[in-house]
Amino acid sequence: MLKKTFFLMSLLFLCGAAAFAQKSSLRVATYNIRYDNVSDTVNAWGKRLPVLADQIRFQEFDIFGTQEVLLHQLQGMAKALTGYKHIGVGRDDGKEKGEFAAVFYRADKFDLLKQGNFWLSETPDKPGKGWDADFPRVCTWGQFKAKDTGLSFYFFNVHFDHMGEQARRESVKLMLQKIKQIAGTAPAIFVGDFNFSQKDEKYTTLSTSGLLQDAYQLADVRFAPRGTFNGFEATRKTDERIDHIWLTSGFKVSRYGILTSTYSNGKFPSDHFPVMAEVVYEK
Repeated sequence: MLKKTFFLMSLLFLCGAAAFAQKSSLRVATYNIRYDNVSDTVNAWGKRLPVLADQIRFQEFDIFGTQEVLLHQLQGMAKALTGYKHIGVGRDDGKEKGEFAAVFYRADKFDLLKQGNFWLSETPDKPGKGWDADFPRVCTWGQFKAKDTGLSFYFFNVHFDHMGEQARRESVKLMLQKIKQIAGTAPAIFVGDFNFSQKDEKYTTLSTSGLLQDAYQLADVRFAPRGTFNGFEATRKTDERIDHIWLTSGFKVSRYGILTSTYSNGKFPSDHFPVMAEVVYEK
């Protein structure tokens, strides 16, 4: 009887250890890389790209959303970030024109199961501006499967309009609908440049939706010494986070960081800081 009890306890321990080992740990991030603006002389894209790519590799992002990416910037990042694949389309025509909200992911860690794009507008199935937006705005999404654990999850990436208040408000509603429609009850991660901070009513709409939680709020450890927009200004002081990582239920967040790295006498790789969260899906 004693041997049988010991055997059962050992089996339970091994099963528990195996279940723990099967938890998928992910380093997720969002990064507005700043479009290639000819007026950015000291902060020109050609100077920033190598630093930005090194930063991403050093931080070992597993999967991350990008914003303001023009086609040649996408091509440059793809070349520099060996080992990553990407999905996304240009927001102007659904092909290569205009900025991309591209999603990069580690090819050795994930299989891409599905992908898609829709526009933040009254007609999301075709390219175009919505409501009072200044530009067309696109969401790129994918369904991914972790090769080590088999975890299947959805990843959504957006860049909300910087001018249209109604557009941002309606985009929040649309994204909540689309995440439910596309992901259903599966785990989902929603990142991007939202152009509103944690002090805004639209942030409250998301945080009280019953669907999404802010990784910042869930994190056991936080590094957030300043807001997420720096404007290439070292002296800018703000605590407003306009770039966010949202998670559906079942995710735990061990670490959250606004990565305030500089190079070459205080220059920044972008006018936004990348935001990273180390998450584990436990449900």
